[in-house]
Amino acid sequence: MAAMKPRTGDGPMEVVKEGRSYVMRVPLEGGGRLVVEITADEVQQLGDALHAALPQA
Repeated sequence: MAAMKPRTGDGPMEVVKEGRSYVMRVPLEGGGRLVVEITADEVQQLGDALHAALPQA
């Protein structure tokens, strides 16, 4: 019998390309992960929004 490992939310934030979309996995503070599937256009929009939110140096 194979060893059973618990599924945890621990791990780094990651984005992987799967087919025509991207899957973003973000660890949450209380445990678990937020998993979002987004298109290439949405990736660009998210990047733009994050850059706009950063303080200008």
